[in-house]
Amino acid sequence: MKFSVVISTYNRLNLLQRAINSALNQTIKCEVVVADDCSSDDTETYVKSLGNSVVYYRNEVNQGHAATVNAGVAKASGDWIKFLDDDDYLALNCLEEMVKAIALCPDAVICSCVAAQVDGNEVELSRTPQLGPGLAFYIPQADIHYGMLLELVPFGTPAQVACSREAFLQTGGWDSTLDANCDDIDSWIRIAQFGHAIFLNQCLAYRTIWPGAYNQKFSLSRRLTTNILMKEKIYALVDKEHRSEIPLLQDIKNYLKLHWLLVALKQKNIKSFVSIIDPSVFSPQPWKFLLTAVLSRRSQGENALIRKFVLIDS
Repeated sequence: MKFSVVISTYNRLNLLQRAINSALNQTIKCEVVVADDCSSDDTETYVKSLGNSVVYYRNEVNQGHAATVNAGVAKASGDWIKFLDDDDYLALNCLEEMVKAIALCPDAVICSCVAAQVDGNEVELSRTPQLGPGLAFYIPQADIHYGMLLELVPFGTPAQVACSREAFLQTGGWDSTLDANCDDIDSWIRIAQFGHAIFLNQCLAYRTIWPGAYNQKFSLSRRLTTNILMKEKIYALVDKEHRSEIPLLQDIKNYLKLHWLLVALKQKNIKSFVSIIDPSVFSPQPWKFLLTAVLSRRSQGENALIRKFVLIDS
């Protein structure tokens, strides 16, 4: 099994160097691909100075995040792709742990892990949630979209996720119309149609929280709209085994409105608060859904769906 780490970048050389180093210093050998979205800084000069240790691809014109990821994957030769944005970085044993887990579940097409969220000084702020007890879980394909719908299967950001290159290509790659606004989540939804998933309860990735992050350029109302679109896509793919158990789609939409309304309130973002507020958020169902989601994340080891997942490494 060969891994390719595909690092997408645009005018962030100081951060890119850290991302590249985290890939080159992995405990197992891998291919490192840097996909450059036509940077105007010294990115090209620096990456080319690394010689054959890195595969370099540069867009002739700026094409956006999704198209750059797709170009990087096209240049990669690995069986599996490990995604990485230039402002994030990997634990040095990330690929080694993923390879171990995938070897025990050869029909898997997507693998994720816990990530630490860090500030600009690499000080840890928080961690993404674990998925039940143990070190790794195999999630049957029939359960994946149901788990994503109820927010029990947190694949997360590119720093956390790897996927089968074949499955990626079958989906047609990332959607440029979403460009950096859930283009990754949209990809995980589609990839998950082609096989099983693995989640590693190990912190193997680091995501930088800073004002220059791609998603910071989108308004909360736009992020809400895209979140609703993602839930609609997931809803349509929930396996028939779970159809009788899922909430009404409108209730899920109302829950998302409530979630982003509370985010706007927390951020004291009055403009977004006014644009998002809707009478539906005052009904009992979205509050019930919010409470259920919070409690589920805190007690996933007791959740019925989590109990169905298969421990593959303990």
